[in-house]
Amino acid sequence: MSTPLALTPAMADALAQWLQGEAAARDRSAHTITAYRDDTLAFLSFLGGHYGEGATPKSLASLKQIDMRAFAAAERARGLSARSLARRLSAIRSFLRWISDREGYDLSAALSTRGPKYQRSLPRPLAPDQARELLDHAGSHHAEPWIASRDMAVLTLLYGCGLRISEALSLTGAEWPMRESLTIRGKGGRERMVPVLPVAIDAIAAYLRLCPYPLEKDSPLFYGARGGPLRAGVLEGAMAKMRQSLGLPPTATPHALRHSFATHLLSAGGDLRTIQELLGHASLATTQVYTGVDDARLMEVYRNAHPRR
Repeated sequence: MSTPLALTPAMADALAQWLQGEAAARDRSAHTITAYRDDTLAFLSFLGGHYGEGATPKSLASLKQIDMRAFAAAERARGLSARSLARRLSAIRSFLRWISDREGYDLSAALSTRGPKYQRSLPRPLAPDQARELLDHAGSHHAEPWIASRDMAVLTLLYGCGLRISEALSLTGAEWPMRESLTIRGKGGRERMVPVLPVAIDAIAAYLRLCPYPLEKDSPLFYGARGGPLRAGVLEGAMAKMRQSLGLPPTATPHALRHSFATHLLSAGGDLRTIQELLGHASLATTQVYTGVDDARLMEVYRNAHPRR
């Protein structure tokens, strides 16, 4: 994204300093930093048009709640969803808190502006029998046996450990031979320990026996067909073909296996705090969405089975 004309040099410098601090001190991912930059630029560009001149760090001292509301209204008018706007306002408030501390401003009025309410979408997990069927099918879905074995190993890790696809594909040869637990570095640099089921270790061992590429400590654990690191898009494409073969819904993606891991643990009596730790969620509120999934399943059973339905 090019720097908008409404952004003054002083403001561009302040924005760069804030983003550098977020990346260094808070260990934000490159994806998060890009999103923060885009969100804040959208706001600063709006202020430039709103006031007829480029926003500066000093001009933010007069920022009021009405300005924040005007920005929110403009974003909604151009079609931004309530969820995306809430995320955007969160990034903007972080920037405003930082600059108010640096400049000594009182921006409490602007910072008190609440984001829009929205209905958090529920995860779409697979049913336990669907997950088992998918993993069974993965071992034979590709004409090249080592690739089919690789895909089965990765998907077993996603479902068996609740990993994000990026976390599974970032594993290196240094993790092998694999122990009964893995130290995973997730979003925001947060580390967590996850247990590894024997079936997942066996699946990786089977893949490595067939893999034509050498496993070194600094090499990827999961190779692509040409010897480079396996890309998420390749696995997503393979899963799209598998779900078509099995008649699974479009929501049956690699990430759905992580949702399935959490939902099936909760259904079996797992407590939210433990599941939060296993998933690497910073907030319990993020994990609590799975209670909604379980409640929805419970209500469906109730409606279908109750004699007075």
